[in-house]
Amino acid sequence: MNEQLSRREFAIRLGLQTGLVLSSTLPALAAEPAATSPWQIGCYTRPWDEHDWRTALDGIAEAGYRGVGLMTARTANNLVISTQTTPEQARQVGEECRRRKLTVLSVYGGGFPIEGTLDAALEGLRKLIDHCAACGGKNLMMGGVDNEQRARLYYQAIKESCDYAAGLGIGLSVKPHGGTNATSPQCRKIIEGVGKPNFRLWYDPGNIFYYSDGRLDPVDDAREAGGLVVGMSVKDYLPPKNVQVAPGAGLVNFRKVMAHLKQGGFTAGPLIVETLPRGGVAQITAEARKARLFLEDLLA
Repeated sequence: MNEQLSRREFAIRLGLQTGLVLSSTLPALAAEPAATSPWQIGCYTRPWDEHDWRTALDGIAEAGYRGVGLMTARTANNLVISTQTTPEQARQVGEECRRRKLTVLSVYGGGFPIEGTLDAALEGLRKLIDHCAACGGKNLMMGGVDNEQRARLYYQAIKESCDYAAGLGIGLSVKPHGGTNATSPQCRKIIEGVGKPNFRLWYDPGNIFYYSDGRLDPVDDAREAGGLVVGMSVKDYLPPKNVQVAPGAGLVNFRKVMAHLKQGGFTAGPLIVETLPRGGVAQITAEARKARLFLEDLLA
């Protein structure tokens, strides 16, 4: 067993340093997190968003992931799923994921109408919830809004849609994303105001740095997230405003962040790589593979 662990550690470190992992080794490494693991490691489509979303799914599967987050891609509105998506298109996205043996862990569908009436907001949000269910998604991640006036209608629509989402087996979440939801204390206030058990926090340590211009360390912010977190966007950060960074290559201390989140009750759930260094398709896929190995090592 010690020999096997040593071989695995060597393979991980080699992959992290060079991105070169023998293809014969990949299946064993991809299977390392046991089926009984409480964690689901995934990757969003965002790193490949200069390409078709199917190209992103190919890269995610090739990099050894079994979970996927649907986010940005080369489409008319730069999103895989949105309020403009048809039900048939959403089902097609789900089918393409299943063909690659990928489970949809998270969907980011952009915004919904909040400039008019509550009924219009509800119609748009419930369309996103329907699309999330149609493609087999588990959680619809919301980006929040930038000011208090817009926030009232936005979160009222979320509050009135939570039961509808729960009926479809969908969780809703908000992530730290600047504006009124830039930190864990701000997100806690929002979540407690909505007051629904299936509306929680999708943590994003890179965004804590990004939207505070590097002044707030996610290690400190994560202490304030206890009892809220149901998933994480794995994102690192380098100053002055760069999140296109390989996990572990920036300022985020993921080991300490995870320690605080675990202490606060986040002991199971999705960890989905959101951003990676830019490059060609093959380069992005190699970076995604290294990020997976980084997370497997972090959770070991």
